[in-house]
Amino acid sequence: MAEDRENKTEPATPKRRQEARESGQVARSADLTTAALLIVGLLALSMTAQTMTQLLASVMAWLLGGGGGTGAGAFTMDARGMLANDFRVNAPQVARVLAPILLSVAGAAVIVVGLQVGFHVTAKPLMPSLAKLNPMHGLGRLFAGRNAMQLSMNLAKMMLVGATAWAYVRGQMPVIMSLGGMDFPANFGVASQIVYSLAWRLAWSLLILALADWLYQRWRFERDLRMTKQEIKDEAKRMEGDQDIKGKRRQLARKMIIQRMHRDVPKADVVITNPTELAIALKYDSEEMGAPRVVAKGAGYLAQRIRQIAVASGVPILERKPLAQALYKTVEVGQEVPPEFYQAIAEILAYVYELAGRGVRRMRGAA
Repeated sequence: MAEDRENKTEPATPKRRQEARESGQVARSADLTTAALLIVGLLALSMTAQTMTQLLASVMAWLLGGGGGTGAGAFTMDARGMLANDFRVNAPQVARVLAPILLSVAGAAVIVVGLQVGFHVTAKPLMPSLAKLNPMHGLGRLFAGRNAMQLSMNLAKMMLVGATAWAYVRGQMPVIMSLGGMDFPANFGVASQIVYSLAWRLAWSLLILALADWLYQRWRFERDLRMTKQEIKDEAKRMEGDQDIKGKRRQLARKMIIQRMHRDVPKADVVITNPTELAIALKYDSEEMGAPRVVAKGAGYLAQRIRQIAVASGVPILERKPLAQALYKTVEVGQEVPPEFYQAIAEILAYVYELAGRGVRRMRGAA
């Protein structure tokens, strides 16, 4: 296992990451979700504390008053009927007060989990596995490898949270001991404040520990996803096919392009160059075309072959750097040039036709 991990030195490819995500393997910290839910729940509780206190007082008054009835007739109803009546009257009020807290906590859970792993649903982690049902194997996994590390971290978290709680409670011990001498509801208010403050301290402690755990989970996730160089090569072969076959396909495609050049470049009216990096062959026939057409183009080696064929065929070659670059980027082979190039190409063709006319006149004079 250690040897395999040493060989995995390359970052995971996008395909490997997608496969891991689809199988439910993501970097996620459950502690971060718990800490966020606790903080959101405390915030929601603080905003609804007054309303909740009033509701509790109202419910207690209702129950102590005999379910809202008057006189002895209020207690003539059987126990089931009294319970149904109390639930019918008080349940909507309780739901109305608890709804903001529950909705806030549920929304926070969705947001925190979504920020960690994205919004993706998969059922693969829920598929049953017979190996996981073996208790001996389960005990072996508990004390081996990463699970042993996770167990140690959980024990450390429990110790830190316990130390935080004990330090605060020990500081509040005189106040706690004096609660017995206070009248209700004064002692209830003091005790509630102590519990509320303790909850906030625990929440912030959990949040700090959760952030550290999240960083660790991210680091471990990236380490586990790393690949060997051979795995990357194998994946490339699966996605793109064998490299030898791909090379042969490129050679065949280049051969076909060169054959088409030998056929079309000799028929061109002019070849525009960059002068060495690019070459574009243009042809214009007023009876068959609405505008000059690119019959061949190429860069590097292909540009060199176009110039060689043009020289052998007597096709004029003109150097026009900006025009060559623009035509190479915007016009494909077989397409007519756009209107914005008409003026420049018309001047070039006029110059080429003038040169051709002078050549014909010199041939006639010599004859």
